[in-house]
Amino acid sequence: MLEPLPPIIPIKNVKVWRDLAKIISTVFNPFLTALALFVILAHAAPGGTFAFWKLLFVSTFFTSLGPMIYVFWLYGSDRISDLDMSVRHEREAVFGVFVVFYLLGTVTLYLMHAPRIITAAMAGYTLSTIVVQYITRYWKISTHALGITAPLIALTILYGRQTLPFLVLVPMVGWARIYLKAHTLAQVIAGALLATASTIGFFQLFHVPFAPLF
Repeated sequence: MLEPLPPIIPIKNVKVWRDLAKIISTVFNPFLTALALFVILAHAAPGGTFAFWKLLFVSTFFTSLGPMIYVFWLYGSDRISDLDMSVRHEREAVFGVFVVFYLLGTVTLYLMHAPRIITAAMAGYTLSTIVVQYITRYWKISTHALGITAPLIALTILYGRQTLPFLVLVPMVGWARIYLKAHTLAQVIAGALLATASTIGFFQLFHVPFAPLF
């Protein structure tokens, strides 16, 4: 008797791709990418060690640590179904709190006379979160796409062409979210475009100099 033909895509390979998509989604979580961005921006800012840690604490508390602790508390107390906030009506309420975090962060950095690039980055996160919170009422825009695009655009503005190779992370994260069926292609593109527009817009508003790309 003839042996049955093997499947076109082995089950093991499917599992590998899914695991890879999960790893990419976890590593490039918006909280972690924001933390990485402000570590770099605080390090690039003038001043000594104390100034670095002061800027780093304030910026990461309002963009990463505070919101992340809040999400873990919601999940631990069964107020949200999962850490990705997959249910749309859950996301809307949570993003309302995120807006408060980012707005307070922007005001705090402004009153501290923080470097313009750090205040502009925080303001960009604030506007993006306000837009996401509104859009979430009707549509599930990708915050992972937003979360990876915004830091890379900021770093490209700061360092120019040195950062360009890292832009490959944007389609990588987008692929992961689509593969996991967490978002559609349109939702991923919308998140990336929103991040690009808000970051460039606030950097221009705060007169942050753009490094040459070529």
